[in-house]
Amino acid sequence: MNCGSYDLQRFIDLGDQPNGNHFPTPEIKDQELVFPFAMMICKSCHQVQLEEFPAPEFMFSNHPYVTGVNMPVVDHFDWMAKRTVERFRIPENSLVIDIGCNDGTLLRKFQDHKMRVLGVDPGRLTGELCREAGTTVCETFWNEATGRALSQLNVRPRLITATAVFYHVQDIHDFIRGLTAVMDDKTIFLTQCVNLKDVIQKCQFDHFYHEHTMIHSIGPLKRLFEEHGMRIIDVEHVDVHGGSFLCYVGLNSNENVTSPAVEKWIRDEEKAGLYDIDAYNEFTQKVETNRDDLQKLLKGLKDDGKSVWALGAPLKGSTLLNYCDIGPDLCQKAVEVNKFKIGKLTPGTHIPIEDEKSQAERPDYYLVLSWNFLPFFVEKYKDYLASGGKFIVPNPSVHVVGEGGKEVA
Repeated sequence: MNCGSYDLQRFIDLGDQPNGNHFPTPEIKDQELVFPFAMMICKSCHQVQLEEFPAPEFMFSNHPYVTGVNMPVVDHFDWMAKRTVERFRIPENSLVIDIGCNDGTLLRKFQDHKMRVLGVDPGRLTGELCREAGTTVCETFWNEATGRALSQLNVRPRLITATAVFYHVQDIHDFIRGLTAVMDDKTIFLTQCVNLKDVIQKCQFDHFYHEHTMIHSIGPLKRLFEEHGMRIIDVEHVDVHGGSFLCYVGLNSNENVTSPAVEKWIRDEEKAGLYDIDAYNEFTQKVETNRDDLQKLLKGLKDDGKSVWALGAPLKGSTLLNYCDIGPDLCQKAVEVNKFKIGKLTPGTHIPIEDEKSQAERPDYYLVLSWNFLPFFVEKYKDYLASGGKFIVPNPSVHVVGEGGKEVA
């Protein structure tokens, strides 16, 4: 997928699972498709990747994720847009293209800085939201053909962004050829990716799902971009999604110099064992321990007559619920704010999803499936936690938190 080698080694098998973003209704819950779900590492270039994946059209055409309802992400995008414009001195009226623009939230942040914007996204549901907000979006996948079509229209962006998208790609070389078709020596490609080092060190196995064809680290990406006449200009860590990186890339002829942070980042990855299969085998052992601990905790709470609801029904939650075999018997319902999920069931495990705002009561415990926004939920639910309610957090080890987000026994 990255270097073309067939020297791949599986390190975790999560079992056959449905696609985590297809939420069935009660009427069709017995008709779900399931797919093999295992992760591998390339022993040549150290790219971590999915072993098999469903067709992109199946996964993304009716994608239910909506950026604008996730306030921590909205706030992060506000910061990221300002930082990028200032960091690269992007002039007003420059064109920004957002690949996988979803509902256009990030593009509107760039519009606040007086940029022209264009979205590219195959999603029909979110595309309607984007256009309703007045943002132009091309309803298609990004690839070489898309890039060349825009180039023929003399589209020359100063900035191309792809947040939580660059690891959804099946043919990453085709994706990059699309970038180079529209880039010049001033263009910056900014991708925000889940950071593999955080995933491995914090036991975040639920960042694996069928949409994530790859989980990136900087070493393999450096090799990949170099193959296409590009170089990583800078990289920095951000806390969003449990630990991510911002990677700034340009053509070799880009006017910006390469930051020393790039080589330092790669050295840190090597020290962390990301280029050694042993680190992945140890990770898998920790994942199995967390699964057993979570099952034991939930079964104990059930025996004690305690109620447990899921807080959020994110895609990562589907991976965790299915792998840990958690259904309505252990978790009675999930509460959500996303209208595309409310009234449906969690994929595979069929936990009812209800409107968070309509709940007259609260459970004894929330299983925080959206753990990547834990500080946000600790503040949002501070009265609940202060009154004795508790959050179950699944990583880096299974633990329970109470008032102020402090761990309790």
